[in-house]
Amino acid sequence: MSDGTPADLFFDAAIGLLQRARDEEAEAITAAGALLADTVADGGRLFAFGAGHSSLAAQDVVYRAGGLALMNLLAVPGVVGVDVTPATLGSALERVDGLAGAVLDTSPVRAGDTLVIISLSGRNALPVEMALGARARGLKVIGVTSVAYAAQTTSRHSSGTFLKDHCDIVLDSKIAVGDAELTLDTIPAPFAPASTVVTAALLQAVMATTAAALADRGIEPPLLRSGNVDGGHEWNGRVMAQYGDRIFYRR
Repeated sequence: MSDGTPADLFFDAAIGLLQRARDEEAEAITAAGALLADTVADGGRLFAFGAGHSSLAAQDVVYRAGGLALMNLLAVPGVVGVDVTPATLGSALERVDGLAGAVLDTSPVRAGDTLVIISLSGRNALPVEMALGARARGLKVIGVTSVAYAAQTTSRHSSGTFLKDHCDIVLDSKIAVGDAELTLDTIPAPFAPASTVVTAALLQAVMATTAAALADRGIEPPLLRSGNVDGGHEWNGRVMAQYGDRIFYRR
């Protein structure tokens, strides 16, 4: 590790990855935003799914101030971050064949919707089958993954394929295999993961693109406001009333 504090070096690494994502994924970001805008304009619904720490980026675009009200979390019990004990159970569930199909069958997704699937490695059975199953049901799929894993690791799905192989649009997070940006002679393992920072930024860039694309078509984007500013609850209430049939995170 070169000169600079570990904090400085991590910020430098994260900024470098963000710059690469901005420059190299611009076309895919535009395409993903257009696809989500098409889905909204055509009456479809929006869903996001991620397992383990990839779920953090999915949760980041659901029910939040400044975000699209129509983005719903497609949750799989046991794999949403560290919501189970032991936490290793979540990793094991990602490798279970057939789980994705059961989730899709019992979810509100339908043909014409769009599903964003986040998986850093894209190699486990759950994200691969989620993409396959979603497309078979008539959904469009946007994948957010590190393409490097497909070149440097082996798939854990019976098909030998990765998430990236079953998407309409792929956003490459540029994260190196292992998801650790720093090394130090006194520490035996690499450390400081940046996948959450980059993946969340990619998705928020897509959300911003979607909002602008809807506005360009003369459609007011269904955005949420903060409940901690005056009038925020009233605003959100109107949005949820207007789009209630496409919002699934409320009762």
